[in-house]
Amino acid sequence: MNYPEKARRVIQLEIDELQRLHARIDDSFARAIELMLPCVRNRGKLIVCGVGKSGNIGRKLAATLNSTGATTVLLNVGDALHGDLGVVDPGDLAILLSYSGETSELLDLLPHLKRFDIPIVAITGGLQSTLAKNADVVLDVHVTQEACPLNLAPTSSTTTMLVLCDALAMALLEARGFQSEDFAKLHPGGSLGRALLTRVSDVMRSGDQLAKITPDTHVREALEAMTKARSGAAIVENDDGTLAGVFTHGDFVRAFQKDDAIAAKAVSGFMTPSPISIQADKLAAEVLATLQKYRIDDVVVVDGDGRAVGMIDTQDLTRLRLI
Repeated sequence: MNYPEKARRVIQLEIDELQRLHARIDDSFARAIELMLPCVRNRGKLIVCGVGKSGNIGRKLAATLNSTGATTVLLNVGDALHGDLGVVDPGDLAILLSYSGETSELLDLLPHLKRFDIPIVAITGGLQSTLAKNADVVLDVHVTQEACPLNLAPTSSTTTMLVLCDALAMALLEARGFQSEDFAKLHPGGSLGRALLTRVSDVMRSGDQLAKITPDTHVREALEAMTKARSGAAIVENDDGTLAGVFTHGDFVRAFQKDDAIAAKAVSGFMTPSPISIQADKLAAEVLATLQKYRIDDVVVVDGDGRAVGMIDTQDLTRLRLI
């Protein structure tokens, strides 16, 4: 049996279903966001409820919404019918997940949610189902085929539901103007929390750890300055203090391979002019994004006037457990 081919078949089937989902996103999605947005802004709760595999997807949706500042309660159907409906208040919104739209436990809960007169968003593949007919907005996640070779185990359908839920959470995040600073307040632990709570100025190299030279500095002197600062790069400044470029150990190696007599030559002929830079008051998380985007190991830190005040390299972030 060709197991890699079996894996590719499953992945392709799910990709095909996601493309179908992509093609049918319409105004219903916009209406769902328009209902969720005032609920969150007015400090209401999003009540997420599902059973079985849909319940697992609902748990992920609730976790994502909570982590992005949208207060969300994952409501267990059985517990709801025995007292937990007390978490529901006027001004809340219910998101009910059921692929068939006929899940009996969920339908038992439906009339009790209706009593609260709150909007209901249904995520279902059954557009003519009881759930769909009783919802204010229906988001269609039907699939033509499960990735299961027997077309039985929920696979394509759960993937489609998960991706739609991610789309809901991210669209809501953007609509609310949620920023990285807001994200940082909710994720204080681990490397992610450190990266989001730490400023560039907190981790940059400065003072004796910062090698600064001029465009006329000889390569030999530049290397000596980098060695003294224990840095793999030197900031090149013009006479007026403005940033001229950066000279890295990589620049030296590449130049030396072409000309082994560069030691007495000025770094201006080998430096990288107009280097990538970041402002000192930015979050350390933005350094990560900058290094990855431009595939560089060092980034110059500048102040509000664009003058170099420090430098960060990948090793600094590793040492501080920010990556």
